[in-house]
Order: sequence, then C-alpha cells, then structure tokens
Amino acid sequence: MPMSYTDRFDQALAYASRIHRHQQRKGADIPYVSHLLGVCAIAIENGASEDQAIAALLHDAVEDQGGQPRLEEIRASFGDAVAQIVWDCTDSDTEPKPPWRARKEAYLASLEHKPATSLAVSLADKTHNAGAITADMHTHGQAVWERFTGGREGSLWYYRALAEVFLRRIPGPAAQRFVRLVAEMEALDAR
Repeated sequence: MPMSYTDRFDQALAYASRIHRHQQRKGADIPYVSHLLGVCAIAIENGASEDQAIAALLHDAVEDQGGQPRLEEIRASFGDAVAQIVWDCTDSDTEPKPPWRARKEAYLASLEHKPATSLAVSLADKTHNAGAITADMHTHGQAVWERFTGGREGSLWYYRALAEVFLRRIPGPAAQRFVRLVAEMEALDAR
C-alpha cells in the first residue's frame, strides 16, 4: 500500500516556506525553498517516513533560521522525532558559525553515532547539494567552487568523506547514488 502523509506534512511545508522565504541558494537567484523541496523529494523517493519527510523540509531551519529557539518551535509543532532528526542534520546553531573546516570535521565525526533515520535525511540533503553542484559544473566549470567557503579542495574533501561515511553506515541504492554524484563531481573538476 502506498505511503501517504497527513496534515502535519502540509503544515511543515508551509512552515518551511515561510521561515526560509527571504533566503536564496548560494550563488544563485533561486529561492531556498527549492532546496528544501528537492531534499524532501529525495527523502520520500528513498522511503522516508512522515517524520523524515517533515525533517527534510526543516533540516536547515535551526542552522539558518534561528538556532535553539527554532529547534524548540519545531519540537512543539512537529514532535520530538522530527526535532531530533533536524538537530542531527545541523552542523552549527550559533552565529557566527565556527570555522568551516572544524565544523565539517565535527559533523563528519558525529555521523558515526547518529541513527539511520537521521542519516537518511542528511544523505538526501547532501545528494541534492551534490546534484546541484554537478549540474552547475556542467555549465560553469570550476568557477562553481568560488561560491563555497571550503573552496574547491575543501568541498571535494568534504563530499568524498561524506560518501565514505554514508556508504559504510547506510549502504544501499541511496548511498550509491550519492557516491556516483561525487565521482561525477570529481570527474568534471578534473577536466
């Protein structure tokens, strides 16, 4: 029987759109909600529960839209399970954010102890990001790396490390898709 979601999902969709309304994708004039919808679509296609689908919509809310107060609002509105997944997808809840490399190293280390439910949402997020980078590299080449704090070297290191962790921790078609995107990203970079 096909999975269906409830009004909670609809509420999360509207909430995500509202709190990210004035945010755009890095280096583009694309509303940020496109990323949230893309991550959610990937999560759903990979078999997400309703809590995971909601968390996919809200995965950047704490990091980009309000820190701990936002997390508590999510917990009150969507429950502990959603709040935990969102928290597990967050690499920083403070402003200014810690230095990029240290933040990414800490996030990678934290993935070793997170539950599969959270890893699946993180994987959907990173898959959407890798797909966007790869698509942009087809058009803009290595100039894409100028958008990212980690630059070319740091970004490639991070995506390779993520691929290793996801493939080991939650092996399967979703992790393999991500590994293929990272390989394509590296091939395009080598041109």
